[in-house]
Amino acid sequence: MKALTLSAAFTTDKIEETKTFYTTHFNARVTFDCGWYLNLEFGSPTTTLQFMTPQEAHHQLASGAGLIYNFSVEDVDAEYRRLSGAGLPVNMPLEDHPWGDRGFATQDPNGISLYIYSDREPSEEFKPYFK
Repeated sequence: MKALTLSAAFTTDKIEETKTFYTTHFNARVTFDCGWYLNLEFGSPTTTLQFMTPQEAHHQLASGAGLIYNFSVEDVDAEYRRLSGAGLPVNMPLEDHPWGDRGFATQDPNGISLYIYSDREPSEEFKPYFK
């Protein structure tokens, strides 16, 4: 199989809160919204997140526990100041990491951890792992 795109839909009962959060704080563009299914675009047509309210008995609400969305940005320090200044919780402090980034984490209304980072030169220890 050759996948043309890949996306995951997170099931939630917080569609409106989620839409407001990502459009306000992450400049997401709503590309589809039927009230129970939401597609958000982040800067390019291939950078998207989907959220949906369960519609079938086999669709269960998801827990954000253990889920991390990674956002690569140009200036992580500016994003840290902007998002923490807007009152978003900082779940992981802004710091440099030896694997080759500088980042911090916050959380969305669904409990999903959002890791915001900018690339940095990895330490010698981590350089062999890059392909």
